[in-house]
Amino acid sequence: MNNQNTPVHIRLWHHEFWLLVIADLLLTMSVYMLIPTFPQWLLAEQQFTPEQTGLSMAAFAIGLYLFGAQCSWLVQRFRRNMVCIWAIVALSLNVLLLGYFSPLTTFPKALVHRVALGAAFGLAQMILSSTLIIDTCESHQRTEANFGAAWFSRFALSLGPIAGLAVALLPIESYLMPLGCYITQITPILFVSGIIALVSILLISRVSFPFRTPEEGVSMASLDRFFLPGGFPLYLNLLLISVVIGLVLSLSLSLVFYALMMGGFLFALLTQRFVFRNAELKSEVVSGLILLLGALLVLLVHSSSMVAPLLMGTSVGVISSRFLLFFVKLSRHCQRGTSQSTFFLGWETGLALGLGMGYGLFYDTRDILLYVALTFTATALLMYHFLTHRWFLKHKNR
Repeated sequence: MNNQNTPVHIRLWHHEFWLLVIADLLLTMSVYMLIPTFPQWLLAEQQFTPEQTGLSMAAFAIGLYLFGAQCSWLVQRFRRNMVCIWAIVALSLNVLLLGYFSPLTTFPKALVHRVALGAAFGLAQMILSSTLIIDTCESHQRTEANFGAAWFSRFALSLGPIAGLAVALLPIESYLMPLGCYITQITPILFVSGIIALVSILLISRVSFPFRTPEEGVSMASLDRFFLPGGFPLYLNLLLISVVIGLVLSLSLSLVFYALMMGGFLFALLTQRFVFRNAELKSEVVSGLILLLGALLVLLVHSSSMVAPLLMGTSVGVISSRFLLFFVKLSRHCQRGTSQSTFFLGWETGLALGLGMGYGLFYDTRDILLYVALTFTATALLMYHFLTHRWFLKHKNR
């Protein structure tokens, strides 16, 4: 029977590892804060059309790939932690400056902001997850390190929107007035987002990374630490699933929904330790997709149900953590970082495209959006069951 379990090493969770995974959580939260708030602000205050809003949200996916080919060269040419820090600085400045000039936002400026945000976030995350985090642990603990760190990014899918929606309810405008800001609804959210990103810099700067002699003959553009071509079927299957999540997140969801999603994430952690501990390898993704189908059906029948976010959180937790391990197992020697980046790109690209489609194509047509999401989920399930899983078993290297 093909089964797989990730062991727990207490020694992995040392001081430096904790600093980096919390930095990962904060960095991702700073971006995910804008998922429920930024498009609504574009529609309500900036008078963007749904199509313009959708294109603005989808443009984030373009930015993710802008510096990917240069990632390996940058890490070799400069100190790896400083490249990550400067990428986060660029991300923070991007959102802070948009917060300061938010009343002057136009459609072209929104597109530039989202592309630049995606570029900075993509470079920072690729270096943080594929290089910095695994550099702090022993070689035999790196799979667990990848697995554990990814859960913190996953928590941000709930905690980030919760923070964004909570900030929108607080009277922060009075504190920003002395700064000379033109206050709009989005300004406090952007400022908090930028500050959270800066806090992640402080955490990363407290970890010591010894100098490494650069390798000779490193090309300025390569797929190393960027994209694993041999993992394209996994990437495509993951992309299809994350598009569904993006579609759902484009709906007007409440704080309670995101809080219950967090409960689903925690339940997914428990199922992986107790339910799927020695289960057949295919069972996690298949079960996760069935749960996602259930969540969509519940949303279709009862929009305010508390069951749907729990099912969705459990589904996302089970599916994404297993796909991450699939990418790791697919990689060859010295390709672990590349596999991490490929997983990251598949997830974030699908999320951005789903958000873009949700606003641009299905705005105010909630039922049609859910029917499309159901179709995509069923397609992803059939694709995984009949194609992707068999392909993975044939091509895995670990």
